[in-house]
Amino acid sequence: MLVNMTPYLVVRIKGTVNVPWWADKTLQLLNLNKKFRATIVPKEPSFIGMLQKVKNYVAWCKADKDTIKILIEKRARKQGYKNIDDSDLKALGYTSIDELADALTDGKTTLSKLDILKPWFALAPPRKGFKRKTKRMYQNNGVTGENQELLSLIKNMI
Repeated sequence: MLVNMTPYLVVRIKGTVNVPWWADKTLQLLNLNKKFRATIVPKEPSFIGMLQKVKNYVAWCKADKDTIKILIEKRARKQGYKNIDDSDLKALGYTSIDELADALTDGKTTLSKLDILKPWFALAPPRKGFKRKTKRMYQNNGVTGENQELLSLIKNMI
């Protein structure tokens, strides 16, 4: 059960060219098919192993409620790539975006379990560019891997 586990917010940093088949398959399982797609995954050993496997292609950090709320408001899409509205939230069983953000932050639900919503958020490239190198890990003055500054980067991508 996923209760009381802070999920990870994962963003694909690198594109689709020259990606090995095993990394491409793992990124597809994480619903990160294109560059600058983001998703929320639970903090479970299987997902942590998947993130470690593709750490050169994605960046992740612990998700907070405010960022998830902004992502849902501005970047959540339903079938036909349309914005969500109150009727969609009621169909999911939530009264507001805050309640849905709480459920995702607390680990009570996941994006893949919400049938109406797409299991990813399409982001834009960051305004004013990356401040670090995209070809290196976060520990080596890069962006990829477990990134402590990813939340501020995501706010530039929304």
